Amino acid sequence: MGLKAPGIVTFMISVILTVVVLMSQWFGANIPGLTGNEAWALLASYLILMLGCMVRGM
Repeated sequence: MGLKAPGIVTFMISVILTVVVLMSQWFGANIPGLTGNEAWALLASYLILMLGCMVRGM
């Protein structure tokens, strides 16, 4: 299987989601829907980035 670089939109979505999770975790930001689910959101961010590297056109 050949890997490729993810598209800029896919990469930015992953980075923004990761930064939001880190802000919630380290600085105590209260984000509805994310508080208490930080690990799942971080996993989703990684999966988005991984799919962007594996699937063409993402």
